[in-house]
Amino acid sequence: MSKKIKKFGHLYFMLLFPVAVIYYELLFRIATVGGVFKLSTVYMLLFSIAYGGIGYLLSSLSKNRKTNRIVSACLIGATSIPYIVEYLIYRFFKTFYDIGMVTGTAGDAATTYTAEIFQLILTSIPVLILFFVPLAFYLIFGSKLIPAYRSNAVVRIISGLTTVLTYVLASLLIMVSSIYAPMYKAEYNFRSAVENFGLISGLRLDAKYLILGRESSFDIDNPPTPDDPPVDTPVEYGYNKLELDFEALNEGASSKIKKLNAYVSSLTPSKKNEYTGLFKGKNLIMISAEAFTAEVIDPTLTPTLYRLANKGIQFTDYYQPSSAGTTGGEYQNVFGMLPMAGGSSFKNTAKTLNYYTMGSQLDRLGYFGKAYHNNSYTYYDRNKTHKNLGYSEGFMGMGNGMEQYVSRAWPQSDLEMFKGTLTEYIDKQPFNIYYMSVSGHSAYTRTGNSMTSKNWDKVKDLPYSDTVKGYLAANLELENALTHMVSELELKGIADDTVIVISTDHFPYGLDDGGTFGNMPYLSELYGYNVNDYFKRDHNRLILWSGCLEKMEPIVVDSPTFSLDILPTLSNLFGTEFDSRLMPGRDVFSDAPALVYNTNYDWKTDLGTYYSSKGKFVPVNDTVTIPEGYVESMKTVVRNKINYCSQAPASDYYRHIFG
Repeated sequence: MSKKIKKFGHLYFMLLFPVAVIYYELLFRIATVGGVFKLSTVYMLLFSIAYGGIGYLLSSLSKNRKTNRIVSACLIGATSIPYIVEYLIYRFFKTFYDIGMVTGTAGDAATTYTAEIFQLILTSIPVLILFFVPLAFYLIFGSKLIPAYRSNAVVRIISGLTTVLTYVLASLLIMVSSIYAPMYKAEYNFRSAVENFGLISGLRLDAKYLILGRESSFDIDNPPTPDDPPVDTPVEYGYNKLELDFEALNEGASSKIKKLNAYVSSLTPSKKNEYTGLFKGKNLIMISAEAFTAEVIDPTLTPTLYRLANKGIQFTDYYQPSSAGTTGGEYQNVFGMLPMAGGSSFKNTAKTLNYYTMGSQLDRLGYFGKAYHNNSYTYYDRNKTHKNLGYSEGFMGMGNGMEQYVSRAWPQSDLEMFKGTLTEYIDKQPFNIYYMSVSGHSAYTRTGNSMTSKNWDKVKDLPYSDTVKGYLAANLELENALTHMVSELELKGIADDTVIVISTDHFPYGLDDGGTFGNMPYLSELYGYNVNDYFKRDHNRLILWSGCLEKMEPIVVDSPTFSLDILPTLSNLFGTEFDSRLMPGRDVFSDAPALVYNTNYDWKTDLGTYYSSKGKFVPVNDTVTIPEGYVESMKTVVRNKINYCSQAPASDYYRHIFG
């Protein structure tokens, strides 16, 4: 061993782990979201030094260098694993999965997407090799260049102080930032934490909130002006409100429930309106359409979708926030809540009182109800959750009945599902049906996607890349399914008495291998513009149609709307008894102000868009007047609504309200 190694060996060994963690974090950020040259990188580097210090202390306990080398190698290798897993998840799903999402869906993904995962790993080999560089370097050169000395008292003190000081410094720098302090505490979400503070910090914060929970924090002392009722406006129709006795509901309640009660009771309910009860007594078919987007709708290629979108209620500024994959988007459509527990959000509903799903609301009115899915009925635990959505006849998927209608292929046919299941309910009016489709699922290749292959001839001459044509071909199966459904409804003479609602689960994330903004060539090709922020990525089209609407003057909703608005809007249209204060979305026909928001705490209103990562509000145009205090007021509204999305499901709040 050289004199230099002997002299500086302790220092080399002490620097090993901080350098390794910094390497992992920088490589991970570059390979996923990009944006190394920004302020949050400083926080990431400081936290990395702190975590590296812990690694050094753990690996330098033994007097035996061989033991220390083994511990060091194991720690370096183990540290690389979450980076590799999250990198592959990000490439596949275009988002980061929190701990609950990874542990809750890993088995499902491994069995369902085996071929896709294998292909993903093959195409990711160059980056995966880079993640193994620290371990390989240490195994090859570590014994000679970085002797695994046992740390003495002085070195241990220095390392410990460095660890504590860098951690405290990073935390303090975050706390004095008006942009990043909310992301770290009050407005924490896993995706923002990973993007700005690093993966280990994101996992640390996520584990903390999983174990300790998140205390609700509603700002109701100074009610924000956007929620104030209009002055001297006559109440023509009354309010969508129940007579809830919150004083009685507070008796014996936990502190979390009392805070929820205080928040809900502080809100102004939205008004009933000329559209209240428009669909009262009609049949309902709700569809969560896999990876559907507005660009699929075309008068020539998809005439039925075009008809439903343009002869029904027209939503021209609609969004589907994507934060927890398919199960998260489905959760938004069904429950009208953001999935603040990530992939566990829907799974947690298996044991809660789901009082306000359309399944439950219409079941209380005596509807025949059933939910359907043309993939495995156990995937995402749907065999447990979808039995608890309020549909009188439960849930059917592949494995508990759907196989009698749908061929085994990947992905399965929406047309076959609609054809087979229509016979189960079309003569049982009024009916209340829910579908989760699968035909639009990636990957969009003729060899790997049965729907792309089946419908290829209809898209082969379109002026797009083969990947985009493959996506459109897969979505033509939904078009085929809806064409059959509408035809059957019309043959039965009940099209005027049936409402069809279609919203996607998420944007088509399977189009691109990369997921960084500005680096989505196929999605940008499909959309016709460069996708460089969440709202541009998550724009979509809500379809809300009934045959009766074709006989009316067009109804156009041009204000910003999103998936959380579906439930209160349908509740109003079907004339059910509901309390609008208990739903964080809005009835789009009411007097409630337009508001779209996501788990990143970005939001959009009629007046403009707020980007939380920049701390910047952009007015919709140069002529609009922004009231004084408007942005801060709206930030409070959004924070309260997201806290409600987190705390109400976690507390089984509807069971507290309705028993």
